[in-house]
Amino acid sequence: MAQVLLLTDTPEDALPSLELLTHRVRVFPAEASSIVRAPRADITLVDARTQLAHARSLCQLVRQSTAAPVVAVVTEAGLPTLNESWQVDDFVLAEAGPGEIDARIRMGAVEAAEEGHADEIRAGGITIDETTYMATIDGRLLNLTYKEFELLKHLALHPGHVFTRDRLLHEVWGYDYFGGTRTVDVHIRRLRAKLGPDHESLIGTVRNVGYRLVVSRADQEPEDGEVAASEDEPQA
Repeated sequence: MAQVLLLTDTPEDALPSLELLTHRVRVFPAEASSIVRAPRADITLVDARTQLAHARSLCQLVRQSTAAPVVAVVTEAGLPTLNESWQVDDFVLAEAGPGEIDARIRMGAVEAAEEGHADEIRAGGITIDETTYMATIDGRLLNLTYKEFELLKHLALHPGHVFTRDRLLHEVWGYDYFGGTRTVDVHIRRLRAKLGPDHESLIGTVRNVGYRLVVSRADQEPEDGEVAASEDEPQA
């Protein structure tokens, strides 16, 4: 199962067969700002059925921002426009069936892994393997749900950085998620429970701000405005 990022303004008809597959797909608008907001992915699909000049520029920006494969979703009429300037690794027809789409996604993800793009994330004794969706703490396997894994991975990618609940909600759950920010508190509490008493303080709470991954002994000392890591700040 691959992590797929689809950049399109019309997700309902960009690549219909994609919905029949088991890959985890995150959809963001086909615009430059999405490259910054979107989570890491094993492969990025860019809707290039229309506005070809814009789609080509977007593909170029994605290529500059990630080492993961970039695939253009095109129509037969648009095929002649594809060339090296697009900087894509592959293309797929919007009308392609689920078998072809699945094959292209899997081949792209495998090639990226073989080239070392899918590696481990290490922070504060936590090791996260994105290829197997496994996380450990000092060698002990953590039995995490998908969202718990994504939340821990996001914090581990930015050790020491403080994230507000709103930002975590948007970056981990996505801008299309309509649940409240209390969801973040619940998942943080579950993560701390699974890390265990010896490691729960790795996820620190900053009063009236949000959460961060604590990576040094000095960071574990409460600062002005900060509460102990085990205390979840109630929603305002």
